[in-house]
Amino acid sequence: MLNSFFPNHDFKALLFDFDGTVADTMPAHLGAWNKALAKYSLSLSREQHQAWAGRPTHRIVEMMNELHQATIDPQQFLAEKEVHYLSSLHEVKTITSVMDVITHYHGKVPMAIVTGSRRKIVDLTMRQLNLHSYFDLLVCAEDYTQGKPAPDCFLMAASKLSIAPENCLVFEDAVLGMQAAHSAGMKCLMVDEKYSLTHSR
Repeated sequence: MLNSFFPNHDFKALLFDFDGTVADTMPAHLGAWNKALAKYSLSLSREQHQAWAGRPTHRIVEMMNELHQATIDPQQFLAEKEVHYLSSLHEVKTITSVMDVITHYHGKVPMAIVTGSRRKIVDLTMRQLNLHSYFDLLVCAEDYTQGKPAPDCFLMAASKLSIAPENCLVFEDAVLGMQAAHSAGMKCLMVDEKYSLTHSR
């Protein structure tokens, strides 16, 4: 299946971003952002949400504070946003094109989730979607310091799987994530807005 994308490379591990790549969580996350931001008379546009995708929530709150001269407490906001997200968890679905790859390669090559989201939320979403059995490793926001576009999270996943970075293929939907993958020396496939897989640039 991957041969049509990279016919001359035998990848030894597949690394997947989570939100917007494996699971179609972005509408639920954006809704949770805006429900939580309403308390502060602020909102987050779809365009902002897409542009900032891949950053940890606390960093986006800091950016919102800078943009709007606000004083939102990141930890308090994070807790409030997570409550709103979890109330919409039943609406989240997997992304079929990516799940086709995951099911095809399950048991053939190691696979990992590499995300800027917190482990608690990723774990609960994966349980809802029955995804845990497909993955050998979860690398979440708490596991590293420098978030995407820094390559740290992908390099950590490769190290934990004992696979050289150049032998890992990344699946990403966000520009920051693609930049992180390339900085890690990895090839990357982009999950576009129509959930098709294409080469990232």
